[in-house]
Amino acid sequence: MNIYVANINFRSSEDDLRGLFSQYGEITSLKIITDKMTGRSRGFGFVEMANDEDAKRAISELHGQDFMQKTLVVNEAKPREENGGGGRGFSGGRNNNRKEFGSRF
Repeated sequence: MNIYVANINFRSSEDDLRGLFSQYGEITSLKIITDKMTGRSRGFGFVEMANDEDAKRAISELHGQDFMQKTLVVNEAKPREENGGGGRGFSGGRNNNRKEFGSRF
């Protein structure tokens, strides 16, 4: 089961998080998400556990718990949704009716 972990202290390492979750069972993968430009933690990550029952127990017991002076948010990760590429590009959204590419508004 894949677990979403938020509100991770920016000073926490993957080893710190691994130490916390390994108390509940076997971890198959673990990743703290970092900013591509700075390499700094973005304060959330994912932990995948081999056994669903162990993962559910970890979620139940760690959600709302203090870890390195931050209150963790721990939930089952939801599958990533495909957004069709809309994002913040030029398709859709406000100012889509511009007369020319270089206009300000």
